[in-house]
Amino acid sequence: MKTNHGETSANVLLSAGTRDIRPSTLMLTGKAFGFSGRVRSCVLQPLARLFSAPSNMAKSKFEYVRNFETDDTCLRNCYIVVRLDGRNFHKFAEKHKFMKPNDNRALDLMTRSARSVMEELEDIVIAYGQSDEFSFVFKRSSSWFKRRSSKLMTHVASQFSSSYVFYWKEFFGEQPLLYPPGFDGRVVLYPSNRNLRDYLSWRQADCHINNLYNTVFWTLVQKGGLTTHQAEDRLKGTLAADKNEILFSEFDINYNTEPALHRKGTTLIWEKRDETVTKRQKLPTGEEKQVAVTRSRRSVQAHHGDIIGEQFWEEHPDVLEDDDNC
Repeated sequence: MKTNHGETSANVLLSAGTRDIRPSTLMLTGKAFGFSGRVRSCVLQPLARLFSAPSNMAKSKFEYVRNFETDDTCLRNCYIVVRLDGRNFHKFAEKHKFMKPNDNRALDLMTRSARSVMEELEDIVIAYGQSDEFSFVFKRSSSWFKRRSSKLMTHVASQFSSSYVFYWKEFFGEQPLLYPPGFDGRVVLYPSNRNLRDYLSWRQADCHINNLYNTVFWTLVQKGGLTTHQAEDRLKGTLAADKNEILFSEFDINYNTEPALHRKGTTLIWEKRDETVTKRQKLPTGEEKQVAVTRSRRSVQAHHGDIIGEQFWEEHPDVLEDDDNC
């Protein structure tokens, strides 16, 4: 074919699929069109083909480092428990002047943060918290994050920590948050309902033991006039009955009438509750009137009762999955 210079013909080899492509979509590989002199051959290729990366180019030579990742998939048919504990919360409570032995603002903030986690991760069937800790139980059939323990734990910890900061003002008002709190986490698997219930019973028993001690200790300090060292010495070697006797005989305090929130901790579960809302309804006459509509809504509800005995589980049979179906 003749070039614009009228001197040279070129053997033009068209790439497959380019015969019907407009000249504006083609380019010469290696040289631009504005060349002069003799051209023996050239290859025309579509621009789209030149600028598209082959599929084998999607991976880099560094991708091998993924082989160092460990498989942390949780065993199937097991409840996944993620427990969070406040990091160095004794110092945090002192700095923010939490009331002793219990500060309801702090406990309610913990509960609000835990509710935020459950609302974000709906596969959590029950959560239990006391003091500066909260345990979250994922149902056995959960497939969230492909059951990877690291993903579950970090998501729970980050959601809880950020919620604690986010809702601080709602419970502490104008009292400033001096520095962000920290929470560490762990993941434990429980294969049966009995194992899970024993775990939750252990945490509630721990709540009772700690709260009874703290109640007596701070009563001796705040009402008995003892120093913290004196109160500690006074309680060395005492049993639960001894502590109850100190409260009752010396301060006229019946421990069993203390708030259940302090003695039993907080249990969060999903429940359906009826709620009534008002809607506008158009009548055949064209007029509108307010009509009350009742609907059932699933939400996270808090309980402060015993979860060691049978009553709670009998009243809420849908919390646990049937062992026979696993």
